[in-house]
Order: sequence, then structure tokens, then C-alpha cells
Amino acid sequence: MKLVRGAWKLLVGIKDALVLILLLLFFGGLFAALSSRPNTRVTDGALLLDLSGSIVEQPAEADPVAVLSGQPVAQQLRLRDVVRALDAAKGDARVKVVVLDLDKFAGGYPSALAEVGDAVARVRASGKPVLAYATLYTDGGYRIASNASEIWENPFGGTLFRGPGGSQPYYKGLIDKLGVNAHVYRVGQFKSAVEPFTRADQSEPARAANQALYGAIFDQWRAAVQKARPKAQLDAFLTRPAETVQAAGGDIAQANLRGGLVDQLGDRIAFGNRVAALAGEDKGKGAGSFRTIKYDNWLAANPVPTGGDAVGVITVAGTIVDGEAKAGTAGGDTIAKLLLDGLATKNLKALVVRVDSPGGSVLASERIRQAILQAKQVSKIPVVISMGGLAASGGYWVSTPGDVIFAEPNTITGSIGVFGVIPTFENTLAKIGVTADGVATTPLSGQPDVMRGTSPAFDAIMQGNVEDIYRRFTGLVAASRKLTPERVDQIGQGRVWDGGTARQLGLVDRFGNLNDAVAEAARRAKLDPAKVRAVYLDREPSAYEKLLKSFADREKGETTDAATDLLGAAAIEQRALMAQALGDARRMLTARTGVQARCLECAGLGPVAPSAEDASLFDLIVARLFS
Repeated sequence: MKLVRGAWKLLVGIKDALVLILLLLFFGGLFAALSSRPNTRVTDGALLLDLSGSIVEQPAEADPVAVLSGQPVAQQLRLRDVVRALDAAKGDARVKVVVLDLDKFAGGYPSALAEVGDAVARVRASGKPVLAYATLYTDGGYRIASNASEIWENPFGGTLFRGPGGSQPYYKGLIDKLGVNAHVYRVGQFKSAVEPFTRADQSEPARAANQALYGAIFDQWRAAVQKARPKAQLDAFLTRPAETVQAAGGDIAQANLRGGLVDQLGDRIAFGNRVAALAGEDKGKGAGSFRTIKYDNWLAANPVPTGGDAVGVITVAGTIVDGEAKAGTAGGDTIAKLLLDGLATKNLKALVVRVDSPGGSVLASERIRQAILQAKQVSKIPVVISMGGLAASGGYWVSTPGDVIFAEPNTITGSIGVFGVIPTFENTLAKIGVTADGVATTPLSGQPDVMRGTSPAFDAIMQGNVEDIYRRFTGLVAASRKLTPERVDQIGQGRVWDGGTARQLGLVDRFGNLNDAVAEAARRAKLDPAKVRAVYLDREPSAYEKLLKSFADREKGETTDAATDLLGAAAIEQRALMAQALGDARRMLTARTGVQARCLECAGLGPVAPSAEDASLFDLIVARLFS
């Protein structure tokens, strides 16, 4: 009995200790969250924009498992916040210099990079110095940095431009070896999202379409960089990179300096001393320290205006999925509820739909479209569409109710096509000696049968259903854009277009950003654009979510993958690309949605930032391969 009592006391002690530890962690985290609230009081110094991570339309909510277990946390910065911070710095005497830290920049869609780059150019044009620093610059990072007054680079780094494009995995050989049958139902000659499951290489129509899209995006990037850095020998690095670097003895950073791509080579201490000469030294913090205005504090000190008539802005960002979803993913029910609640309670005078999505579920896309129609037909307010970096497939579906569509020249849009994928495993089971049999009462009994395969009747029905939804899609576009269904079919077929070409084809009305769309919505509502305010119909994060974000913010310096040198940066990027591709494949083959209007190929032009779940899947596969 003494032994039992002793063991029981030990267990109770362990339980009490664990409870105490959890309480300490909770209250410690709560204290950290409260103490890290942005301070609206700003003193003179350098406005530091640490652009670690990616620039997105709507940051995803922090993954609790990743945050609390110390896994890598991919930081995401909201595009409109970055632009607001830069614009607020132009005329504020407290900001002596703007510093862009691009050492861990993970990119963004071309239109987002262009918008931030233009905001940097406005700061520079105001006479305020802008200094950029990185060990090496990605193409996207340099698109932003090229507008700076001074571009600094670590002498052990170096920048080489690659342009859009590259390889993507094709799974046909693998799924054949595994015995998986991927039953694909599709409409659209260019709807290449399903090709990795049906082919071992890229089809010629997909290749031609992607070549045209990537070429247009690349031409816009090159023109913008050359305009920002007219004396830089950009073409030498684009067309003759090996010869240009060899001429500098293999020293890439020195070649960058000679070619005018960067202005100074130096480590962080040297760079910090340069900033300190402009903004003042932060005494007692060591060499290279300078007086800093924190980004969060600066945003808090320059909030979004709250006066004037309300123009609602609903954001459709990320993959469109059925039901509810957290920020960063467009849940059909979530967005519809936010919009309908806003119409009922916010006294909105007009509506702007901000789209930054590759599409997804057709049912969820239609759910969102119906909610937008509620604003247009029932509430009788004008609806303006503002396309961000990406508005393809389902992202275009939800844009069809708009009175006018704004996009940027490098917005990725179109991809008017639909598909569905159902995997079956009859051959996989046969490899291990498992068979299946049974009886049927109708041609559809047990269909889709993952153990025996789909029937011809089921296949015919599914293909017919996909074709019917494609007809509905093209019909919506035809009615919205005042085109014939035949013409929409010609420019549809799943083909993806850049914003400039989309405007020529009639899929887009005007070029402009979100502010331009808000101003147009105000004019259509007969309001003064200068006297309206944007009301963002976003879900307010819970206290728990705010606490998680505070943990993620505090740990981001230690958990975000950092670029070390060219080889290290390439390894990090390729790991991220593979993790993202594997995640896309997993979602395609395990999707709970039916027919999809989605553009997977668009992801190659966006930020390289896989979710923690995708990164874990990649690590698991690598571990199994080499164990």
C-alpha cells in the first residue's frame, strides 16, 4: 500500500507541476501579448520595414501547432499596410530615412511587388532617403529595392536574376507505379492544373500559354527595374550572366557593384553605421545600431481613416473552399456571412470586392457571387471589382457581378475553365493481393468505387456535369462582359492571361489599385472620393488568435528561413517549392469539394511560402526516402 500511495503522490505531483507550467506559459504569453501592443508614440529615427516573409493580400492565421512547437513560421505582411506605412513616411519629419531589410524576403505576386515598389519610389521622390539591404536579392526583392536611393549588398552575397519560369513536378509515373488511377474530368484546352496527374510532361498548349504569360510578366519586370535604375547594366545580367560574373573574377557581389545593380557593398555593421549617420545612433546598443521606428508602432500611429461615408471592402484571398475558413483561405460561407452582415449593419454606400485568389470550389465561388449580387440587386449599391495579384478561375467567377473591373497590368487572371479529379485504388490494392467484389442495384451503385474503379456511366455523368458548369461559367462571363458565349469560350478554355492582355480581351475594364477602385465606387455612389472611408469587412481575430500572433511575431526572427549565400538561398527556395507542390498534389487528390475552378499553375508566379503542414509533409517524405 505504501508503494501505491507513493506512486499516487508522485503522479499528483507531476500533474500539479504540469498545470503550473501551463499556467505560467499562458500568463507569460498573455503578458507578452499585452506588453507587445504597438505604441502610437513615435520618436525620430529610421522607419524599419523588415520584409521577412512574403507580401500578401490577407495574412493567414498563425498555425497553433507550428507556433507552440517552434516550427518555422512563415511571416506574411499585408500589402495595404506596407503601402500605407510607406506613404505615411513621405511627409513626416520624424522619419529621417526608410530602411528596407530584404534579407529574408520570400516574394509576392508581381502586382503586389509593383505596388510596393511604386510606394518606395514615391518616398524617394519626396526627397526622403530610402536604403535597402540584403545578402542577395531575389527577383521580387530587387523589384522593390530598385526604387531605393541606395542599394546595399553583403560582399559575400550576390544577386543573379532568373526570371519567371522553371520546372514543376509531374506525378503520372509515380501514380502509375503506385497503381492509383486519377480520373480527370475537365473542360479547357489550357486547363493544365490536372496535367501532373495525366502526363509526364507539359502539353504543348500549356507550354505556349505559360510562355506567353511568363514572357509578359518578365517584360514588365525588366521595364520597371530599368526605369528605376537606368544606369544599371541589367541586360548583361539577364542575357550574359556567366560572362559578366567571370569578368569580376567570380565575385558576384563585385560584378553587381560594377554593373550598377547595387550602390554599396558592406556588412550589416557598415550598413547600420550609414543609417545611423542619417537617423541617429542608438547609443548603448553596439556598433551598427541606429534609432529605429518599429513598423507596428508606425502603423498604429497612422491608422486607417475613420471619417466619411463607408465604402465596404470584402476580401476574397486564397483558395476558395466550401464552408467556413480562417483568414488567408476564402471560405464561401465565411465571406458570404461577412458581406451580408456588413450590408445589414455598416450602412455601406458602395462595395469593392478585392480578389486575390487562384479559385477553388465552384459551389463556394457561387456562394460568394450570390452574396455580392445581394449587394448589387437588393441593397442597390454599386459594386466594383479590384483584382490584386491573382484573380483566376473561381477568382474570376466571383468577379462577374462587378459593374467595373480594375486590375494591374501584371495581375494574373482568366483561367476560365473547370475540372474535377477522383482517385481510385483498384490497381494499388491488387499489388498487395486485395480485390473487391459486390452487387449493384443501379448503374451508380457504390460509385465512385475507390476499390474497383469508376463505371462508364459515372464517368459520362461527371464529364457532362463539368461541361455543364463550364457552360454556366462562360455564360456568366458573357453576360457580365457583354461578350458572346462563343467569344468567351475562345478566350477561356482555362487559359491564364496577364492583366494587360486581359484588358485588351475585355476581361478587365481599367488599370488601377485598390484605392482607385474605392474612388470609383464612391463616384458611382455619387460621393466625393476624398470624403469616403474604406470599411474592411474582415473577421476580428479572437483573443486566442491575437495571443498566437504575438508568439509568432516574437519568434519570427529565429524561425524564418534565412538566405545565407546563393547556394543556401537556392536550397531553401527549392525546398519551399517542392513542399508547396506536394501540398497542392495532396489537396487535389484528397479534396472534399467536387468540381473546381482553380488555377494551380498560377502559384509559380507568387510568393514561395508553403504552409507548415506542407513543409512537414515534405520533411516526412525526405526522411522516409533517406532513412
